[in-house]
Amino acid sequence: MIENVTVEQLMMGGIVVLAIGIIGLFVVILRQNKPEEPVEQQPDEHLLMLKAQMDQLAHTQHSLQAALNEQLQNVSHRLNQNMSDNAEKTAKSLGELTHRLKVIDDAQENIKKLSGDMISLQDILSNKQARGSFGEIQLEDLVRNTMPPNAYTFQATLSNGRRPDCIIHLPNPPGSIVIDAKFPLESFRAVQEAADEDGRRVARRSFSQDILKHVNDIAEKYILAGETAETALMFVPAEAVHAELYASLEDTVKKAYQQRVVIVSPNTLYATLNTMRAVLRDAQMREQAGLIQKAVETLLKDVDRLDTRVGNLQKHYQLVEKDLREIQTSTGKIARQGEKIAEIDVEDDDIPDLNVVTGGRS
Repeated sequence: MIENVTVEQLMMGGIVVLAIGIIGLFVVILRQNKPEEPVEQQPDEHLLMLKAQMDQLAHTQHSLQAALNEQLQNVSHRLNQNMSDNAEKTAKSLGELTHRLKVIDDAQENIKKLSGDMISLQDILSNKQARGSFGEIQLEDLVRNTMPPNAYTFQATLSNGRRPDCIIHLPNPPGSIVIDAKFPLESFRAVQEAADEDGRRVARRSFSQDILKHVNDIAEKYILAGETAETALMFVPAEAVHAELYASLEDTVKKAYQQRVVIVSPNTLYATLNTMRAVLRDAQMREQAGLIQKAVETLLKDVDRLDTRVGNLQKHYQLVEKDLREIQTSTGKIARQGEKIAEIDVEDDDIPDLNVVTGGRS
């Protein structure tokens, strides 16, 4: 912008100088066309003045042209530099823009994939059978990730022929606890999509009826005296459904408690399963403590038996010691008798003839 203003100023200055020179030239010519003046004015002086002005004008024009050329060169150089910088920045910006467009394309692909997954999930939840399978799979994942392998059974058959989704094997009391998954999605959606309070009230009444129907089925089918615990769990695999139930339908929850059915969500079931695992661990510790106590009792009996046998062995050693002392006494007496016999002095005449004694038998 500064270079453009400078060039314009120089051009305007050159134009002004040229205009002044041209005006001066016209003035001189007009003076020459006037009537002859007195003799004391010399025409040659006017020519000299005109020549001097023309020389000055040519010099000024030359200086102006040189300045213009220099400014144009500077402007051209800076313009080329700016264009090169702008081209480099533009190329860099285009590269970044291309990278960002690629990121946007990838994000759009992920959004399309996520949209497809959401549509698939909606298709699954719109089908009752598929929705039931979804709840059962979620229940199985929670149980497998929380409980030890020998503490649960899926799809076990009870004595009445019914098959709940899961049975948690706990010691008595409370006994084995039944968990069954239910997903009343249609009535819940009706509550959420109600246009006004009256419609919401009707939808909640239908929602409550669906919940109580599931509660009654669980209470009748899966709570068996002497076989299962007195309480069963109804698993609702959606936190929003569980929250709506406990926030808006307190009477329904109370009726479920009266039927000895507790309605749980994924989060509350996880906490309940951890409590059950602690109960199992405590029962195992008590069982192991009983086994240890029995083992100690057996060990004490073995110690008593060993003490009796050591006493018997001690008595045996005492008898042996007594026999040894008696044997030592006998050997001492024999030794002393031998010493006495060895001390007897027997003469040859006193020795009887062996032939006479034996009767001549050799």
